[in-house]
Amino acid sequence: MPLEFIIELVTELISDYLYVGVFLAALIETIIPPIPTMAVYPIAGVIASQNGMGIPELFLLGITGGLGASVGSIGIYFIALKLGRTALLRYLKRVKISEKKLTRAERWFQKYGDKSVLFGRMIPIFREIISIPAGLLKMKLTKFLTYTILGSCAYSITLIFIGYYFGMAALEFF
Repeated sequence: MPLEFIIELVTELISDYLYVGVFLAALIETIIPPIPTMAVYPIAGVIASQNGMGIPELFLLGITGGLGASVGSIGIYFIALKLGRTALLRYLKRVKISEKKLTRAERWFQKYGDKSVLFGRMIPIFREIISIPAGLLKMKLTKFLTYTILGSCAYSITLIFIGYYFGMAALEFF
């Protein structure tokens, strides 16, 4: 799937349905790793700037995106919990996640413990796969949810604000 097509699709989804669009785009981006995060949150910020949204709306938009990503992460967590490593590796190869990346995420999870989910949700590449070692290593669901929601919301709010300010600068420039 070409990047231009993805960006166009995400832009249309967010433009047409704003909060629901951000939620769905974040959910899909989390479940389908080849869709880049940069095609969701900054675009939402630019669209927000074009619509004259204020700071409270930006936070709400970021929380909405963070919750969408969290719902996708919960699904991945449960799949990892139920299927186990061997079955997951067969699927992960199809979505371009190698065993090497998974092993790196597992080591990182073991080294930094539960908080690796919080920080992992804010690091590209890890953010999509950190749910897998959490599920494989049977992290408590309440901790997983707490760290996933906090990390996802912080990440999405930050990128939405970046997109917003780039959008505002573009409006002033043109």
